[in-house]
Amino acid sequence: MSDGKQCDTVTTVVLKIDTDKGLSGWGEVCPIPHYLPAYADGVQPAIEELKTLLIGADPVGPEALMKKLNNYLPGHDYAKSAIDTALWDLTAKAANLPLYRLLGGRQNTDLPLYHSITCIAPDAMAKMAKEAQQQGVQQFQVKLGADNHWQTDVERLVKVREAVGNGPLVYGDWNCGASQLDAIRVARAVSHLDIMLEQPCATLEECANVKLAANLPMKIDENAFDTSSLLQASQLQCMDAVALKLSKFGGLSSMRRARDLCEHLGVKMCIEDTWGSDITTSTALHLATATSPRALLNVCDLSGYVYPRLDPKAPTRKNGTIHVSDAPGHGVTPDLDVLGEPELMLTCK
Repeated sequence: MSDGKQCDTVTTVVLKIDTDKGLSGWGEVCPIPHYLPAYADGVQPAIEELKTLLIGADPVGPEALMKKLNNYLPGHDYAKSAIDTALWDLTAKAANLPLYRLLGGRQNTDLPLYHSITCIAPDAMAKMAKEAQQQGVQQFQVKLGADNHWQTDVERLVKVREAVGNGPLVYGDWNCGASQLDAIRVARAVSHLDIMLEQPCATLEECANVKLAANLPMKIDENAFDTSSLLQASQLQCMDAVALKLSKFGGLSSMRRARDLCEHLGVKMCIEDTWGSDITTSTALHLATATSPRALLNVCDLSGYVYPRLDPKAPTRKNGTIHVSDAPGHGVTPDLDVLGEPELMLTCK
């Protein structure tokens, strides 16, 4: 990403909640190092802190229990997102319904994917974009800023745009790492092209200034984490699209309210998570399935970028799209042999 940030491996935390009725719900959270205020090793202590509220609680209808957890432990939304995901999985299984049926019902079947292109040499990035396009992908996120050289970022965007031709969506993503000046220079240099910008700077005000200077559409990501931030971005007129990520919002309970607000505001949404494997990917896909097609920009097959797969029957990409199963819950049951022995077990006495 920008500023040369990179990681070859990430730690994902998988949570299983069992009930006395024989049902189990699965959750997951996977923070990226050096990215957002989230820490993989902080998930387990947060869950231990909440155990007195979790053990013996009614898991059906997650929002009531999540309010109690949020009051008891303010913040740490990323850690609580794994709990919320598991509770929604349980609730849908108790109803014997696929999760999307509880989130608004099916409005999409084949969900459009975007392909994220790592920030390397411009020609190599253009080749990666072309290869993904040959597999059916029509939306391309071009990472920028790894070498802090704005002219090379211009070349990256120009060459990817040329490689995929007119029509497909191409957007440049700095992950908050650009100065306002450099972002404006890049944006003005490509303003003659069909390009969208994504979160160039660290604040919404800076992002708004970049959009105003270049007159290009903009997607907000890192600064979108609750309804207040969404409303602020809308008021600043810098949010033509937005990335809604489960771990930023603390799970589905909050993110489906954000989804509804964005539909009301007329903002296109990428519905995903910061990172993760099959559980978090499938959960986000269920929310996208229940989202208005006019409001859905794209989704991400996060588990397609990582190994090992937790569940070989989990959703996989095909011809640039992906879709969820109709199994009860979010449809992912991890292979226990892949997971190994649990790091922590909390039980009733």
